Amino acid sequence: ATLAALALPALALDGPPVAPVRPVTNTYWGQAVVDPYQWMENDKNPEFQSWLKAEDDFTRKTLADIPGRAALKSRIEALSNAGTIVYQVTTAGPYYFYLKQGPADNSPKLYVRKGLKATERLLVDPEKLGSKDVHYSIDYFVPSRDGALLAYGTSPGGSEDSTLGVLEVATGASQDEHIARARFGVTAWAPDGKSFFYSRLAPLPASAPPGDKYKKSMIYRHIVGASADGDGDEAELGYGLSPDVRVAPDELPLLAYSPASPYAIAVVQKFVKNEFTLYAAPVDSLHGAATPWQKIADESDDVTSFTLHGQAIYLLTHKDASNFKILRTDLGRPEIARAEVVVPAGAAVIKALGAAHDALYVQTLDGGIGGVLRVPFDGGAARPVALPYPGAVAEFSIDPDQHGALLKLTSWTKPQLWYAYDPKTGRTTDTHLRPKSPVDYSRITSVEVKARSADGTLVPLSIVYRRDLKRDGSNPTLLDGYGAYGITQDPGFNPAALAWLERGGVYAVAHVRGGGEYGEDWHLGGQKLKKQNTIADFIACGEYLVAEHYTSPARLAGQGGSAGGITVGGALTQRPDLFAAIIDNVGASDTLRIELSPNGPPNVPEFGTVTTEEGFKGLYAMSAYHHVRDSVRYPGVLLTTGIHDPRVDSWQMAKMTARLQAASTSGKPILLRVDYDAGHGIGSTKSQGIDEMADEWSFLLWQFGDKAFQPK
Repeated sequence: ATLAALALPALALDGPPVAPVRPVTNTYWGQAVVDPYQWMENDKNPEFQSWLKAEDDFTRKTLADIPGRAALKSRIEALSNAGTIVYQVTTAGPYYFYLKQGPADNSPKLYVRKGLKATERLLVDPEKLGSKDVHYSIDYFVPSRDGALLAYGTSPGGSEDSTLGVLEVATGASQDEHIARARFGVTAWAPDGKSFFYSRLAPLPASAPPGDKYKKSMIYRHIVGASADGDGDEAELGYGLSPDVRVAPDELPLLAYSPASPYAIAVVQKFVKNEFTLYAAPVDSLHGAATPWQKIADESDDVTSFTLHGQAIYLLTHKDASNFKILRTDLGRPEIARAEVVVPAGAAVIKALGAAHDALYVQTLDGGIGGVLRVPFDGGAARPVALPYPGAVAEFSIDPDQHGALLKLTSWTKPQLWYAYDPKTGRTTDTHLRPKSPVDYSRITSVEVKARSADGTLVPLSIVYRRDLKRDGSNPTLLDGYGAYGITQDPGFNPAALAWLERGGVYAVAHVRGGGEYGEDWHLGGQKLKKQNTIADFIACGEYLVAEHYTSPARLAGQGGSAGGITVGGALTQRPDLFAAIIDNVGASDTLRIELSPNGPPNVPEFGTVTTEEGFKGLYAMSAYHHVRDSVRYPGVLLTTGIHDPRVDSWQMAKMTARLQAASTSGKPILLRVDYDAGHGIGSTKSQGIDEMADEWSFLLWQFGDKAFQPK
């Protein structure tokens, strides 16, 4: 259809509920900032809850009335149920543990098999833990070295508020342990195979401020069978415990151990900050405050990951190496200043490393293409592992007791499959842990291009579309972006996306600064006071799609979630003319006030703090909520939140919704979708994902003027 023939999007006759405006003025470093909806931050307020429910009711009815939604949902559902998903494959002894979600499963279940060709057994079924109104999900699982016991965490309603349990693998019998406040899970099993180390949040009084939730967490050793609730477990690491390992109240302690080494490693991290401080001690000397910890690396050494093999520790660092390098030093006498460079920095970004029984394996990323290097322990040259096709290494599983590596490979157009690399033959073969998806992507292709940002920087842009697509500016296009924490948005196969692509839709990913596609410099280029680069990069990618006639502003949508809410929120407020619609999923929109929420303090290293003038300037500049202007013709916006979200409080999306509804003069819908059995999206069920996807894409097609999606 030509653009002139497209129907204009219509808005429901009855509008959403109007939120009361109660301005509060906050002064930061001499600058007064007016907040019209600060009252919403008291999310226990019945008035707020009533408004939130009314918003969701209005949104659900509006979306349900879109004519094409039912058929679109049916297609998404068929594609989502067409195959089986297998992920987080972990080996221990002779066992393979993994999460699997089959066509009939609403949530992933935990399975085990004794060898690749053996029959699998179901170990944990979260669908049996929930109720009609609340579902449960598996948050993590860690087997003992021999695979005899398994510790795992489950939580309700997408809350990630994990309760830790233990079961016997041979029988599946529960050990009757239920340890609460185990959000960050099991960090390692002890050498005895009968005890493990785990992270536990501090108990807080009801009067504690929300920002205290993650402070003063501790690492404990739990002996299986010793106590049901863990309250008698011995503290091994944490705030105020050891004079050798100083842990600030707002730092996260972790304790790692590998059977490949006689040493345990203490990690002290400022939560989302990738760099950390490391200490080592003989594992048989661990005894709480009496443990003789020795420092290996300071935070200033820029170490972001490590692995152990015998007396050696291998350190991944970006110190003087934006694309990262790997160092090796002796655990008995660690001297990072004199550490040997095992893998120097190169053109490819080093993403991860792991020590198998035979060699060190290194995951790389080069221009969007994933790779793996095998590095002999004896100092031999690093060699690339032959992969079946160029794409992404979506998961990377290394066992110190096993030779080779397990790799989950994928691309924009190839389904995720698990492969095993055998160093004896040099071959990488399909494990058949996951059957190939029956969804036919043969008509779909992808291209990698670069868009020029405002400052001249070339920004990678992935574009996925149907092979017979005509670049006439009429294609419905969804541009996704994130840009934080150094996280990369690697290629991935999503069968349900075919429901968008087969309609002539284009799916694009903007690899903006703040991510890690080009190493640590790319990350820092979109952080704090440089966050505008992230937003400008996203806008530039949108402009590229228009200039190259993939689409036009009348059929272009932007989408971002969580920290990507800053990206898409900035694009919305700075260039409302470029987009026909915006989807903001569980997004951070009011960054000035986010520090007062439970997950706010842990994110200070990435975004900054209002307690410094520089931090305030950066947070104010990136706060989309504070840059919504009255009497602007904003595009249609769909905002989503989960009521149990532990990462971005629901009031963030609520305040942004209310502000946009009051400010926009376009007449286009500003809708807030609330899921009362979900959190940040982590742990949501398949049916929840299908419903949300159908709502989002129906909303976009409505806003794009697709005649089949126009409400009467």
